[in-house]
Amino acid sequence: MVRVGIQDTVAAELLRHFPSEAEIVRLPREPESACEVDFWIPPFNRAAAELVFAHLRGVKVIQSMMAGVDWLLPWVPAGITICDGRGIHDIPTSEWVIAAILASLKQFPRFRDQQLQHIWDGQQAISGGFRAHSGKQPAQLLVLGEELHGKTVLVVGHGAIGAAIELRLAGFGVHILRVARNARDGVSSIAELPALLPQADIVILIVPLTAETHGMFTAEKIARMRPGALLVNAARGPVVATDALVAALQEGRIHAAVDVTDPEPLPPEHPLWSAPNCLITPHVAASTSGFLERAYALASAQLHRYVQGEPLENIVTTAGY
Repeated sequence: MVRVGIQDTVAAELLRHFPSEAEIVRLPREPESACEVDFWIPPFNRAAAELVFAHLRGVKVIQSMMAGVDWLLPWVPAGITICDGRGIHDIPTSEWVIAAILASLKQFPRFRDQQLQHIWDGQQAISGGFRAHSGKQPAQLLVLGEELHGKTVLVVGHGAIGAAIELRLAGFGVHILRVARNARDGVSSIAELPALLPQADIVILIVPLTAETHGMFTAEKIARMRPGALLVNAARGPVVATDALVAALQEGRIHAAVDVTDPEPLPPEHPLWSAPNCLITPHVAASTSGFLERAYALASAQLHRYVQGEPLENIVTTAGY
């Protein structure tokens, strides 16, 4: 038998495909004594996960349900196999990216603000729009939004989620530029990012948080973006230099849509909240109705491999993913 540690609140229905060799060990949020488990599925709450882990004994495999495991690495000792949740976030995160891009281009946050104030105002051009517009135009032709069609989109981190984003962009008539850690056919290396940034109307960050990517998107890189370009961060907050992002937004040089911030949660008084042309969601891109089914289907498949002595998938390497 394989002792599988899971959060005590997980519905039994989600475990229906676990192998018969799996002995379920339900773990409370605050264990009172040591628990022996072989295979651990951490809870989503990071603080709770670390607290639970301190009471676990005999752990050989940790199957995270999150794409990024940067939060696990500091307190998981060497010798334990860590597997990430690659693949289960592709659908919700890529859909969030598309929604964030369209909402930003179409100025939905602005119009939502007007709705809450009961203001019907469709006759004013965008302040600080994505492109500069000159000359007088009839009121009905004032620019109130931008088209995604024809834009150049730079996907920084062209892994599973990056590929899912590209798939969903395919019908919009955009030109895709791709960047990954290492160059391959059709994908540029991260070293080429500075040269590619001035070409992009939209820059999507979807890299894992590692020592290499921490603070990767500096003030210098932000300055290389096209005036009025849109920066979409669906990666991790610390990938972007927050002060530089705030400064660029306040100066009206770029737009942004972020699901992650640094710090996180974002303090109420933080200037990013009120920075112009910035859409913020509270790290919810992957929190959708279909996520749990996919997550526990992955855990089930991994457990079947484990009990049958087959190689596990999604094993985190020294690169941090």
